[in-house]
Amino acid sequence: MKKNALLKFSLIFLITLLSFHYAAAQAGRGKARIAGIVLDEQKNRIASSKIVIELRGRDTAVRETTTDQKGEWSLIGLGSGNWRITATADGYVPATMIYFVSQIGRNPKITLTLQKIIETEAGDGIIKDETSLDLIDQANQLFLEGKYDEALALLVQFLETNPEAYQTHINIGDCYKEKGEYEKAIEEYNLALEMAKKDEELGKEMIAKAMAGIGDCYLRREDFEKAQSFFKESIELLPDNEILAYNVGEIYFSSQKMDEAIQYYALAIKIMPDWSPPYYKIGLVHLNKAEYEKAKENFTKFLELEPDSELAGTVRNMLNYLEKIKK
Repeated sequence: MKKNALLKFSLIFLITLLSFHYAAAQAGRGKARIAGIVLDEQKNRIASSKIVIELRGRDTAVRETTTDQKGEWSLIGLGSGNWRITATADGYVPATMIYFVSQIGRNPKITLTLQKIIETEAGDGIIKDETSLDLIDQANQLFLEGKYDEALALLVQFLETNPEAYQTHINIGDCYKEKGEYEKAIEEYNLALEMAKKDEELGKEMIAKAMAGIGDCYLRREDFEKAQSFFKESIELLPDNEILAYNVGEIYFSSQKMDEAIQYYALAIKIMPDWSPPYYKIGLVHLNKAEYEKAKENFTKFLELEPDSELAGTVRNMLNYLEKIKK
């Protein structure tokens, strides 16, 4: 029996290498508008595709719509933050992506490409591996809840029946990394690296993610030279990916390596100047280093971009504090 390969292109979106949490104001309510298009692999437009966007912060916000006859859709009234956008259509594998919505300026148009479900005959029926996506989604939620052993068990179970889905090795590596089992984590990342070299579609992105994971393992072991080497290679593979640059900054920030954190937050800003989270984090770094003018500059820029976000009140309080210090 042939293996069903329907999950190859959707796994990348279901568990992120580095969890990126950024809460939005008022359960996702705001002024922003986003729009997109849903295509098949031949670039044909898919009408009546269901679009679900979800934001998770202190509250959960969910919005839904469908594509029109031209395969296009739009939603308005969104708050700032990272929304998970999922497109589904009959006969296709769901496609999911994480997209940062800003209330200031224009949000770039979103394109989601759906892959046709590959059906394989087995015995007296047709197999559609519909439960596998649910298995991965459960593992994703368990990972976010810090239940790494439970997430790991589901990922291993999934990989046993879907060995072609090599991206899962990265997710398994993430679990081992969070458990502090760094050698096992590096082993899984290296398995993903080797298999990604044969993938012309997603290989470069998977290699970059795996390298960033290995770099994080070395950083946690305080092998800073090796960590920096892997982070550098990762960024060089995806030099225009602001999320990857930001996440490397987050790794350094959580390890109290502030100068290195600023370097990667600044790179994220260089790639996308109107993206607010790096300004907030750089502001925090300068505040901790008692570099108050630089902190003020970055907090002010954050407020220019996100005046109504959940963090806006906190940032205004910090700016008031900085003004008092100045006096």
